[in-house]
Amino acid sequence: MVSYDEMYAHVERHVDALKTNKTGDERETYAEVFDRQTLMVLYDYMTRGHIDMIHYPVSTGKEGNVFYATDEDGEGVAVKIFRTSTSTFKRVSKYIEGDPRFKGLTGNRRKLIYAWTNKEFRNLDRYCEAGIPVPEPIAFRKNVLLMEYIGDETGPAPQLKDVAMDDPTAMYDDVVSFIIDGYRDAHLVHGDLSEYNILVWDGEPIMIDCGQAMTADHFNAKEFLMRDIGNINRFFRNRGADIIDPETILAETLKPADDDDLEESEEDYEEEEEDE
Repeated sequence: MVSYDEMYAHVERHVDALKTNKTGDERETYAEVFDRQTLMVLYDYMTRGHIDMIHYPVSTGKEGNVFYATDEDGEGVAVKIFRTSTSTFKRVSKYIEGDPRFKGLTGNRRKLIYAWTNKEFRNLDRYCEAGIPVPEPIAFRKNVLLMEYIGDETGPAPQLKDVAMDDPTAMYDDVVSFIIDGYRDAHLVHGDLSEYNILVWDGEPIMIDCGQAMTADHFNAKEFLMRDIGNINRFFRNRGADIIDPETILAETLKPADDDDLEESEEDYEEEEEDE
């Protein structure tokens, strides 16, 4: 059996962030992200060929860090590592309350973060199945999620807030469709949609950071739905797009689906509960 020291030495050779030529602040940050349990997960991914090298950080979010990595074939992959700190636990709790998929986990910090990773994987999968442009999920284990990397070897795709748009209204219409189709077809509400959680690649918007997305029957779903609409309208209004009235977007989003769609949604949700 491989010892932890041998495991760490192997991972260190394949993770640029763990190299010793770091400042004190960098070492402290990476020590929080790359704790013992996380390193063991990364080692497993490396021995399975999912990851060969982790090159550089792409983003530092509220709950985790995203790194650009390559697999054994040299293809880019995004590695999202959720921090297991108490502050992360507190931030995600408001999205957990009332969600049956997290029943009994609210008092166990590490298990909750692992379930949160599972949740983002499942949400991305749901969005993909519904045809909503999001990074395609690849695998997850404990607090580490592997997914499609949006960008190239020189850097990640820019956030919407940093993109100069030739046609803001067309881009706006695409993003509004994320809200409407995400609810009607994936039966999810993103819950934190803004110019910060949308990337633009080859002129097309791509929705990211879907961990907090909740099922349409969550008791807070409408509140977060209205917030998403408000955030998107605010941003695009400032960029000169022709804005749709929020109540019109809401009515289109909540328009009753036909019976077949409702039955399919209920069956999919029951399957997810059984898999937990």
